[in-house]
Amino acid sequence: MTVTTVPTVLTARALLLDMDGTLVNSDAVVERCWRRWSERHGLDADEVMKVVHGRQGYASMALLLPDRPMEQNHADNARMLAEETADVDGVVPIAGAGEFLASLRGLPHALVTSADVPLSTARMAAAGLELPEVRVTAECVGASKPDPEGFLKGAAELGVDPADCVVFEDSAAGIAAGRSAGMRVVGVGPRADFHEPDVVVRDLTQVRVEAGADGTIRLYVR
Repeated sequence: MTVTTVPTVLTARALLLDMDGTLVNSDAVVERCWRRWSERHGLDADEVMKVVHGRQGYASMALLLPDRPMEQNHADNARMLAEETADVDGVVPIAGAGEFLASLRGLPHALVTSADVPLSTARMAAAGLELPEVRVTAECVGASKPDPEGFLKGAAELGVDPADCVVFEDSAAGIAAGRSAGMRVVGVGPRADFHEPDVVVRDLTQVRVEAGADGTIRLYVR
């Protein structure tokens, strides 16, 4: 993994935060659930895992089973969400996530996740993390990442121009969504490094937040 080696300063008016892989490490649950799903459908689990990160389940299923009716994908996704919500074994915070979220109190920021309300609530609680007041979850959008709808809704909720937002993401779909929304992207973790975000960090211990007197947010990335 190649992380940024030169200190970088980004200025924004709002931060939009993905959850899985960015604030919360839920890879163990995702692996368990999707590998079981792969086995049920006779698919190569390793290939499935290359697709599912960052997307809503029904969107991943549509890519993996292109001939299946979408209503079946939505029904299957509902079962998958319930399965994932009930399983929080191994869900832990990304290093530095607690301190990072605490530093954002009083500053414009939002959670923008492909998880629904029950799943995002369960995972953030299992990781001991505080939920941002503004949340854009699966129920809020009609299209999954890599569509930019979620990030654009997050910016609108905060009353900030998309160009003044910085996205924190880990997955190909999420980074593509942030870019399509016209936002700069800080990639978090090893998955992000393959998809050319503006800056890549190992984890959130490498990011420091400072409120500017003019209402801006300064991000110091080291």
